[in-house]
Amino acid sequence: MSKTVTDQTDSARPGFIDRLRLRYGWFDHVVRAQERYDERKGDFFAAGMSYYTIFALFPLAMVGFSVGGFLLSRRPELLAEIDTRIRHSIPGEFGTELVALMDSAIASRASVGVIGLATAGWVGLTWMDNLREALTEMWETRSDKQGFISSKLSDLLAMVWALIAMLATVALTALADPKLMRKILRWAGVPDFELLSAVLRFASLGMAVVVSWLLFTWMIARLPREPVGWAGAARAGAIAAVGYELFKQAGSVYLQSVINGPAGAVFGPVLGLLVFAYITARLILFATAWAAVSENP
Repeated sequence: MSKTVTDQTDSARPGFIDRLRLRYGWFDHVVRAQERYDERKGDFFAAGMSYYTIFALFPLAMVGFSVGGFLLSRRPELLAEIDTRIRHSIPGEFGTELVALMDSAIASRASVGVIGLATAGWVGLTWMDNLREALTEMWETRSDKQGFISSKLSDLLAMVWALIAMLATVALTALADPKLMRKILRWAGVPDFELLSAVLRFASLGMAVVVSWLLFTWMIARLPREPVGWAGAARAGAIAAVGYELFKQAGSVYLQSVINGPAGAVFGPVLGLLVFAYITARLILFATAWAAVSENP
């Protein structure tokens, strides 16, 4: 009889995780945010956003080839030098075919650029639509959709602003690299003082975090189909910004370690970008789930 009572008492006691949730409010908040993230299929949306991020590389590469073709077409002496170097580096029929392929790409630079821009625009709008839908799911809100034209224009504007902000954060993080900072100081004619370089690197990191915080706060509060309050979004944006900056630092170490070998130089950046896109998407969606739990405890 006593054993049965003891078993019932043990089964009634909360488990280890439950006791931590009762003791620490912040831990309970994390668990509830993760539960919301899982229930609203956060991994599914993050995977879709990662796919479209990698897919966008191909039309962007087409645009890059087109821009390069226009530049080379205006610099015939540079084009002739490139032809000569290719023929010397890759003698024989393969080198000749490579030169012919480059000439063909330059000749069709306009059509390649138009197709690349159109495809990149379609991929970008699909990515933004997926992001809006994912954020809406995290908030568990619904509203009537806008008209097709107005929604696409809104998505296009949001995509441009998000892209500019993300590029700004990456550039500011890159400036925190000691070697790059020394090169910039030498280029600007500023003496390379260790203290000055450290202060500038710290300032670059601080600005990157601030820009990321503003970007993520705006995403969490205004990109869902039905805009939500700023208070919870600002706190969640701060969490996402710090996590994003830490992940960028880890990503830079990864790239430096894998690009030395031939296989790493080919596959390392693509694999790194895929992981970077997936983790960033998960970070944004989890921060949104955190904000939604704060607003709806």
